[in-house]
Amino acid sequence: MKLSLQVTARNFELTDAIKAEITEKVEKLENFCDQIMKCRVVVDSPHRHSHDGKLYNVNIDLKVPGSEIVVKREPNEDLYVAIRDSFNAAKRKIEEFMSQQRREVKFHEESPQGKIASLFLDKGYGFLTKLDGTEVYFHENSVLNKGFEKLKIGMKVRFAEELGAKGPQASSVTVLG
Repeated sequence: MKLSLQVTARNFELTDAIKAEITEKVEKLENFCDQIMKCRVVVDSPHRHSHDGKLYNVNIDLKVPGSEIVVKREPNEDLYVAIRDSFNAAKRKIEEFMSQQRREVKFHEESPQGKIASLFLDKGYGFLTKLDGTEVYFHENSVLNKGFEKLKIGMKVRFAEELGAKGPQASSVTVLG
């Protein structure tokens, strides 16, 4: 285990079996997400009236780069169920964290570029040639800012490419420069 683990019990004695259960759950979290730097688990059994029985709270505090994940679940009479539920909730929160991390680091592919090769202004479409020489169809509605009428053969453009019914098709055509 690479991360720092701290387990604390309040109002009851923490047995070796409970410590082992918590350590196993933390190791599973660490295998799932290697970005966890620190884990603090607090197991609490608040004082209650003798006829109500014992309830256990399991709170988990995880330190990850740039964030802290805190898990607080409803108390349960069964300590092992309380541990399981808290660690399941922690795993879900880690999944959310990892999903957010992936979005932040997402790289956007550069839009393809080309030149206007031919225009059919009266029919509302044209063709452009990509830098690799491939010809791509585009419709006047694909030209941004209603700029179809202003296009001239040889103009450099950036566009989004998709597969149309008859081959490659450009959308979001933008004039460069």
